[in-house]
Amino acid sequence: MSQATKRKHVVKEVLGEHMVPSDQQQIVRVLRTPGNNLHEVETAQGQRFLVSMPSKYRKNIWIKRGDFLIVDPIEEGEKVKAEISFVLCKDHVRSLQKEGLWPEAFSEVAEKHNNSRNRQTPPELPVEPQSSGEESSSEDDSDLFVNTNRRQYHESEEESEEEEAA
Repeated sequence: MSQATKRKHVVKEVLGEHMVPSDQQQIVRVLRTPGNNLHEVETAQGQRFLVSMPSKYRKNIWIKRGDFLIVDPIEEGEKVKAEISFVLCKDHVRSLQKEGLWPEAFSEVAEKHNNSRNRQTPPELPVEPQSSGEESSSEDDSDLFVNTNRRQYHESEEESEEEEAA
């Protein structure tokens, strides 16, 4: 099977199927990706551990911080305690919430995650007449794309005023 055909089938499987976790499987949230196809995840109870990505998903499906996964436990693992069995997209999350299978601890996180993805389209800005001699004094970056793969650092106005005075 060619790489393109394999990718097509894997992506179709992830986007098309509706997955319900079995008794042994659990829903987890990705916290970070340390590398080597490993992902640090957190369960609804707050337990943190590493999960491995199976070879069929490698270079075909991309997982980033904040995504939700269904994982199968690995009994012999010390550090790596599970393997990814399914990657949940926002449609899967909504259907699991409707069925009542979604963990309560992830309800707020899922809503924020979906809202941030919906915010990627830039909002319409009101048209303001500007004279040719004035520059735009608006330095508000709230309408810019938010990269969920990076941690968000917020700079306070007090710090920037102190830096300017020095």
